[in-house]
Amino acid sequence: MNRFAFLIALLFSLILSAQDFQKKVGPVLSDIKEFVAIPNNSLESADINRNITWLNEAFSSRGFNTSTLPTKGEPLFFAALPMKENIPTILFYMHFDGQPVDASKWNQASPYEVVLKEKSGDSWKTLDWSKLSEKIDPEWRIFGRSVSDDKGPIIMFLHAFDLLKEDGQSIPFNVKVILDSEEERGSKPLPAAVKEYKDLLQADLMIISDGPSHSTGYPTLVYGCRGITTISLTTFGPIKSQHSGHFGNYAPNPGFQMAQLLASMKDAEGRVLIKGYYDGIELDESTKNMLASVPDNREKLLDRLSVKTPEKVGGNYQESLQYPSLNVRGLSSGWVGKQARTIVPDKATAAIDIRLVPESDGVRLKQLVKKHIEAQDFHVTDKEPTAEERKQHDKIVMFEEGSHTKAFRTDMNSKYAKWVQGIAEANFKEPAVNIRIMGGTVPISPFINALGVPAIIVPMVNPDNNQHSPNENLRVANVHYGLKMFYALLSTEVK
Repeated sequence: MNRFAFLIALLFSLILSAQDFQKKVGPVLSDIKEFVAIPNNSLESADINRNITWLNEAFSSRGFNTSTLPTKGEPLFFAALPMKENIPTILFYMHFDGQPVDASKWNQASPYEVVLKEKSGDSWKTLDWSKLSEKIDPEWRIFGRSVSDDKGPIIMFLHAFDLLKEDGQSIPFNVKVILDSEEERGSKPLPAAVKEYKDLLQADLMIISDGPSHSTGYPTLVYGCRGITTISLTTFGPIKSQHSGHFGNYAPNPGFQMAQLLASMKDAEGRVLIKGYYDGIELDESTKNMLASVPDNREKLLDRLSVKTPEKVGGNYQESLQYPSLNVRGLSSGWVGKQARTIVPDKATAAIDIRLVPESDGVRLKQLVKKHIEAQDFHVTDKEPTAEERKQHDKIVMFEEGSHTKAFRTDMNSKYAKWVQGIAEANFKEPAVNIRIMGGTVPISPFINALGVPAIIVPMVNPDNNQHSPNENLRVANVHYGLKMFYALLSTEVK
């Protein structure tokens, strides 16, 4: 039996406080089914309000005091148990919104009607929900929008709370819960809202339940997220696209200008050449050893990507995440494919994103990129150049900046980090996968910055859950895992 299979077997053999999770998982799935049936498109205020109504009932019925917190966008949902003095306070963060869905891409009638399925060869076979009354297979999955990202963990939290109550277990700290309604739109109202509700949200630790667990299936703890900022670059050729027969070799081609400019920013092995881009980042031997201890499989990663050799930013996958990235996320110029035309295009555009780490500042990095472009003899402007401006400069770049979300990272040797690590290892009998910083961005840095609170991400869901994509799913074994993890977190004293 491999380690992954062993972990699954272990999860289903363990009993938490004499509760048989084989019997408990059915009600959890039923509540997820009910909750997911409420559409949660964050672009639709009516959707968000219906979800908040459901959440208010679910939390209030369990003894939580609840509030809807108005923001400049959609409201936040807040819940808290009655506060006690002289004990720590933990703030749990999750989100209940989702991006718009294309129902035609889903293998079911509606993304908002949860479907129970089992693996059948290379496809998934739909099961009747009455199957839940039989012995539940840990490899069954439920399919629906937001079952894993992030409504499933909310329901796991609520049912873990129910189990504690049934067992007569007390919670040895104060509990606050904040549920985001615009996470999948970037949580733009969040920074101002956190400042406005700072006293209400104040806590000693923040636990985030979002994102997938490690591919090994082992208990996963993440201590930080990279931030993100964006840039749009546009180069210019003739003021109108021109016939390539008449003006090829004469009118400057903005596509080649853009290609040459982008190529100047990185070497052949993927390292950023912009002066000062990696300043402030130093990985000592202890940190490198910790990063190397994460059980990533290089061969599987390369096979998944279908590439021969990774870029050389860092010595391995985890090391690569400790540096700010410079990514061309899209290119556009003229027409391609069947729409291709024999022209010299009038412009070329590159959309760029920069993933940030705590040592890097998004504003500073964008300024470094701008200075680098100027050093390549480009005239830089923040608006579309006029005909007169075009005639005054050989090479022009329109430089448009996007907003940015900061990175955060919590000390892995801190009191609270050790507390969570101890819970994971004691309850699952496996060493936790400790990830110093994850590559993606969860827009919760305002909590860390405004509240001065450490944050740890405790993922609950399977890594192949298709979050943000058609046929999003949640594995039943991960429902058990989430119940057990939340139960352990909520019942263990902070020392």
